[in-house]
Amino acid sequence: MSPRDRIRRVFEGMLRRVPSDPDGIARVRARQIYILPTATGTLFGAVLMLMLIGSLNYQNNLGLLFTFFLASIGIVAMHHAWFDLLGLAIQVRGGTAVFAGEAAQFEVALRSERSRPRYDIRVLKDGQGPDPQYVPPGDQRSVHLGIATERRGPLRLVDLKVETRHPMGLFRAWCLIASDASTLVYPKPATQAPPPTSDAGEDRRPHRHRGEGAEDYQGSRGYRPGDSPRHIDWKAFARERGLTVKLFGGDQGQELWLDWSHLDATDPEVRLSLLARQVLDASTARVRFGLRLPGAVEGLDQGAAHTQRCLTRLALFGYEGA
Repeated sequence: MSPRDRIRRVFEGMLRRVPSDPDGIARVRARQIYILPTATGTLFGAVLMLMLIGSLNYQNNLGLLFTFFLASIGIVAMHHAWFDLLGLAIQVRGGTAVFAGEAAQFEVALRSERSRPRYDIRVLKDGQGPDPQYVPPGDQRSVHLGIATERRGPLRLVDLKVETRHPMGLFRAWCLIASDASTLVYPKPATQAPPPTSDAGEDRRPHRHRGEGAEDYQGSRGYRPGDSPRHIDWKAFARERGLTVKLFGGDQGQELWLDWSHLDATDPEVRLSLLARQVLDASTARVRFGLRLPGAVEGLDQGAAHTQRCLTRLALFGYEGA
């Protein structure tokens, strides 16, 4: 971390945050707004100083009048920037879970609870965010903020910055929102994974077998991130029909166990990545499968809800309270 980043982190650590109430709504108060001149505002102030010095030096009353007139405009602009955030209500909600490497989405609702419109409201995280918003009086606007993800686990959105440069861009008023919104990041699925164990453990049923038609083609659907390349319809892709995934009917008697101990990888994160791939492959094949992790077992089942539970187990593996 560079010295500049360290100084910035110490400075922001001293700032007041806007807390959220039990409903998750943060309302900006007077002592939680900070204002600094922008680069344009700094240049504007330097020009005013030169005009003031020149007018005093040459005893030019008209120059002094014009200088103080421009200074009063700057002061009014500063107050309008402060009023633009005062009383603004912000609510942050976490989006659906994503895989590591994808952008996690958060929804930010901006509401003007007073009879004053809000102009040029920017929602930022690490300097990035959607386009500025106009919020009519008594109305609400929602924006979606994408956060890059690198690792699995719960992702909490903290220190969301809301700022404005209204009306003239001379000053930047901002506040920090102490949000409790969070979402979940699944492990990034491996490109390929070894085949899982079939009919293992206490649920072993030796008389079960795959019936005829277990590999019958059932149709296709659009490609989703994490789908196995082995199930992609490459012929359709060659005909420029887009990426589609073949679906096959599986015998309901087939049962698979996705077991942590049956993988050879030494890195825990690699094992979780392989298990994520196995979960997605088993879900696509529409078979009953279970998941075994050190200290946790997800029983045999199938369907979208079961797949989500297994991926959640993988995402929270190793976290306290998981």
